[in-house]
Amino acid sequence: MNGERGSSLLPMKKITLKAGREKSLRRHHPWVFSGSIAKVDGNPGMGETVSIYDSVGAFLAYGAYSPNSQIRVRVWSWEESEIIAPDFFRKRIKHAIRLRIGEINAFNAVRLIYAESDELPGLIVDRYDDVLIMQVLSAGVEYWRETMADLLMELTQAKYVYERSDMDVRQIEGLPSRTGPMRGGTPPEKVQIDENGIKFWVDICGGHKTGFYLDQRENRAKLQKLAKDKDFLDCFAYTGGFTLNALAGGASRVTAIDSSRDALELARMNISLNGLPIEKVEFLEADVFQQLRKFRDQNKKFDLIVLDPPKFAPTVSQVKKATRGYKDINLLALKLLHPGGVLVTFSCSGGVGVELFQKIIAGAALDAGISCQIIDHLKQSPDHPVALNFPEGAYLKGFVIRILNP
Repeated sequence: MNGERGSSLLPMKKITLKAGREKSLRRHHPWVFSGSIAKVDGNPGMGETVSIYDSVGAFLAYGAYSPNSQIRVRVWSWEESEIIAPDFFRKRIKHAIRLRIGEINAFNAVRLIYAESDELPGLIVDRYDDVLIMQVLSAGVEYWRETMADLLMELTQAKYVYERSDMDVRQIEGLPSRTGPMRGGTPPEKVQIDENGIKFWVDICGGHKTGFYLDQRENRAKLQKLAKDKDFLDCFAYTGGFTLNALAGGASRVTAIDSSRDALELARMNISLNGLPIEKVEFLEADVFQQLRKFRDQNKKFDLIVLDPPKFAPTVSQVKKATRGYKDINLLALKLLHPGGVLVTFSCSGGVGVELFQKIIAGAALDAGISCQIIDHLKQSPDHPVALNFPEGAYLKGFVIRILNP
């Protein structure tokens, strides 16, 4: 049975759960952890479809088996009559695209498929104009990888499907890192997108994630409205998403910090692409923590700061360390703001919930001796929806914090 080309029968391979461990599945949470499993029958291979039963033999779901991961099975379907075959995936992909028709009509850069939230656990697909970037993050999607690529070409009429399966989560799944063209040959090195009237060059082959942070679309637009006449500090600036929006919003000055020279060079290109005043921008290739300490020692102040760091806590086990990192960087930023200044701060760590993140910021403000208020809560854009049965999908959280001290 070759899953990569989509041949499948009703699974003869079977998972039986321990007594009482079926509760989360009955609530349609799509993960089965290794510790919940009493017995595995049929010797399923990596990514193969298995049927899942409770301890008394009642059917629960079909899922993809991952022998190396603590998440041993990711659920495809709760319907016993379902056949996990190409037509199943065609329906799921088609439905996910249909739900985003508003974004597709408004933007040429959209997340088309968001893994568990679209009932396709482990599959991420972002569209940049006529290029699809596909991330294969689970054993199940790896098993059906070729079928998925065929269906994406069929259902989107894209010119290219390019794979960016280079995320750390693949190591947890026991899968090697892999990037490269899947359909249509090698796409252009850079693709131009338009977001709320601002154009960006996106490095789809070598950039972070799939090339751009599509999840911040609405938050960049909000930042633009805060930026008029402000001295703005953009931390972890990457290719200039917040910097360009600040310039478009009338910022008086922008300081953009990133550790990547290539990212800052692309930010420069993006500013020129839009005819924005590059003379207002100072680019600093530096470690953000170190640079913020330098600014503190120089008693430098800003009106508006954005902190959009990379993921500090990829897993729950790293939350304690991440908490220290988030507190340190927010404490430094708060001390760099003028009275009445505004901090826009984010966490994309799934292990750090919104309540914990707020407590971290509150602790930083207390240590800084600063009184603050939250004036807005920020989240990921609507093309990154959160399924009610999978709250883990809500990974991006942010606050707009205003300094009250006179």
